[in-house]
Parts: sequence; structure tokens; C-alpha cells
Amino acid sequence: MVAAAVRAVVFDLDGTLIDSRLDITAATNHMLRAGGRDELAVAEVCRHVGNGARYLVAGVVGLEENDPALDAWLSTFLDYYTAHATDHSTLMPDALRVLDELSFLPLALCTNKPRATTDATLRGLSLGGHFSAVVAGDDLPVKKPDPGPLLHIARTLELPANELVMVGDGPPDIQCGQAVGARTVGVEGGILPRAELVRSEPDALIQLGELPQLIARWRSADG
Repeated sequence: MVAAAVRAVVFDLDGTLIDSRLDITAATNHMLRAGGRDELAVAEVCRHVGNGARYLVAGVVGLEENDPALDAWLSTFLDYYTAHATDHSTLMPDALRVLDELSFLPLALCTNKPRATTDATLRGLSLGGHFSAVVAGDDLPVKKPDPGPLLHIARTLELPANELVMVGDGPPDIQCGQAVGARTVGVEGGILPRAELVRSEPDALIQLGELPQLIARWRSADG
């Protein structure tokens, strides 16, 4: 199948544009302490990152995602995290340069992070102005890897979904892009294990700083 033209780039947030591991862990351990549980190490918390806050909290406390008992845990987590979204979070190396160099294209953000913490993070790290569209994890009835978020972004940008490039550090990002026929880029060095990223078979596997050159090659090949 001939690849479609590259008309816009969509980024994941956590592990792709920002390193939020310490703030996610701090919020998780605040929640665990409040519930009388022992704290967890950063690596253990990060095993549950990538599929949204409810998935993370369910995994950490050992409940099913649809268990009503999870609501109180989740509320404690989100209240703390929203108030402390960027206490320790930093931009990934080259993130600002990449966003600046690709600003001639529409850029969008597609994250499974809830809207409240997404907005707090974008404000705290002064990232919001880079994106023509932002879809957070609770904006729609579905989230990555479901194709719904990317289809919504495509409609917002008034582009065919297969003309997007989805950039992320984990399988939910790659699978979401694949589901709409978009090109996919796996970013190494993120939060999720590299082996899982490789198994998801992105069209390219690169360091974030290499993205502008990759996009230029793809656009040149498009003619």
C-alpha cells in the first residue's frame, strides 16, 4: 500500500514529549499513603503507565477498572496530580526544538492522561501553544489504542486520518495510528519498555530529536 502524504504530526505526551515519571509516582504514592498502603518505586509505578489514570490506579491497588471502589482511589490520585502536575516533570531532550522545527505543519496532542492533568501539565511546561488540537484521555468515550482519538483529531484538522503521523513511546500510540492507516513513529527512551514498543511494529523507531529529518524524508518521498 502506498503511504499517504504527511500533512500533520500527532504526539503522545508522557514519555514522548515530557518525562513525568516522578510526578506520576509522587501522586501514586500520595494516594497509597492516604489509603494505608506502602509506597512503590518509580519503576513499579511506571509499569502501569500508558493506558490512562484509571488503568494505572487499578493496577497499583489491585482492583478491576470497572470496580466502583476504584473511584475514591482515583479521585485522591487525580486531585494530587492535578495540583502537582509539573513539580518534577521536565521536557524530553530535543522536545522544544522538534516542535519548533515541525511548526510548519499542524501539530496535535493525543494523550491518555485525563484532561485536568493534561491542561495542568501543558500550562506548567508552557507547551499548549504548540498544538492545533488536543485530545485527552477522558475527552471521548474511548482512548488509545482505540482509533477514536486520532479520528477526532483528523476531523478537527480537516484532514484524512491516514495523512497524520502518530508519534509515541508505547504500543497504545502505535496501535492507534495503525488502526487509522496513519504512519507511526516509535520514540525510544520513553517511559514504556523498548521491547514492547518494538513489538508494536512502528513504521520508524528513532530518538525524538531525529523526527524532523524523518518527516522531511517522508514528505520528500511523497513528492
